[in-house]
Amino acid sequence: MADQPNIHVHGADYEKVDASYFEHRQLRTGAAGWVLLAGLGVAYVISGDFAGWNFGLKQGGWGGLLIATILMAVMYTTMVFTLAELSSMIPTAGGGYGFARRAFGPVGGFLTGTAILLEYAIAPAAIAVFIGAYTQSLLGVGGWPIYLAFYAVFVGIHIYGAGTALKLMFLITAVAATALVVYVVAMIPHFSTANLFDIAPTTAVGASAFLPFGYIGIWAAIPYAIWFFLAIEGVPLAAEEAADPRKNLPKGLIVGMLILLFFAASILVVGPGGAGSATIQASGNPLVESLEAATAYGGGTWISAFVNLVGLAGLVASFFSIIFAYSRQLFALSRAGYLPRFLSLTGAHKTPWVALIIPGTIGFLLALTGEGDLLILVAVFGATISYVLMTAAHIALRRREPGLDRPYRTPGGILTSGIALVLAITAFAAGFLVDLRVVLYAAGFYAVMVAYFFFYSRHHLVAQAPEEEFEAIARAEAELGGG
Repeated sequence: MADQPNIHVHGADYEKVDASYFEHRQLRTGAAGWVLLAGLGVAYVISGDFAGWNFGLKQGGWGGLLIATILMAVMYTTMVFTLAELSSMIPTAGGGYGFARRAFGPVGGFLTGTAILLEYAIAPAAIAVFIGAYTQSLLGVGGWPIYLAFYAVFVGIHIYGAGTALKLMFLITAVAATALVVYVVAMIPHFSTANLFDIAPTTAVGASAFLPFGYIGIWAAIPYAIWFFLAIEGVPLAAEEAADPRKNLPKGLIVGMLILLFFAASILVVGPGGAGSATIQASGNPLVESLEAATAYGGGTWISAFVNLVGLAGLVASFFSIIFAYSRQLFALSRAGYLPRFLSLTGAHKTPWVALIIPGTIGFLLALTGEGDLLILVAVFGATISYVLMTAAHIALRRREPGLDRPYRTPGGILTSGIALVLAITAFAAGFLVDLRVVLYAAGFYAVMVAYFFFYSRHHLVAQAPEEEFEAIARAEAELGGG
């Protein structure tokens, strides 16, 4: 096909490449069934149960964080049902970029993929900061040596092979989930309703013991409530490495979400209820600190030591799995020509080694700032942009292409994705409330990426890339029909 003319459509130019291009860009297929995919979904998120969510107490109090969490639980649940349908239709490594690309053309696909990349490149850096806090508490060692060691080891495991990485990730996630169950059981006897409301009310509009920071606190707590669920949407990125993706991606997404809902509800109630919202509102290690608080156990015990030790597995699971996610998103965008094509090169083990190493290096440098809470917000801001575009893509495809093969159909159809869209817009707007640096950093990243796209990559897209090929086929058929 290399000698055929290029295609110009929707303001983009598609180049034909020969077979050797894809020979150097292959992933290992059939590496994951639905159980591993559900484990991957939980692994993406489980660190959010160990640290990060509690900063929402500082913004909205327990009541504000509770309402924000309920809203985000609804958003993620409806979005997961939406993504289950989209992933069964378009099972490619591009994930959300592929969905938006089909619905909105190359510009929409690129903007969505870039938002997802911002989320997944930043989130491991935030998690690395929390890992450093845990190891400092546990071993007396934290900071850059820990960040470097974790990035080097886990990027290396991913380079070695996806099958090995996913199985190890599943084991680590199971251990972390065990720690959460132990924590919840240990805290239940020490629960007191008064502990939930021990943050003094301010003078804000609507302030009360339930909403100490008033109504605005609900909105401000949303970015931290998202941390209970952030990145579950990354499961479709494993499409090309999954066995029977049209069936297993929806199942993995839904089962993973159900597990996350259980943990979010449990942690939000027993953590502040056992130790006090004020005690853990600014903690980098809230589960351990809540166990050791006077209202719980009056000092360190074997349970707090166990949760600290095994709880590190939760942070590791998310850190490990999101490395997988950013590499597959970068791989897909690069393979299709949106980003420099060398980023999608795969090695002997059929893993995208360049797409693993470069974002890992950047993430390590970001972790050196030590600002885990700020990095969370940047990751959340990128995520909410992608949520708006992906849920809108579902609505657009349901209306414009009702005849597409849909092995799984979203319950409620566009009503379900419409609810997710409205809440995603709300979550996006909340990102402006907490720290304006978040918007500036995200805008700077987008400015660089969009400039690259409009001035260069949109003229050099790859016609045969899985997420793009349908466009080339449709164009060719239209030309034949016209002839």
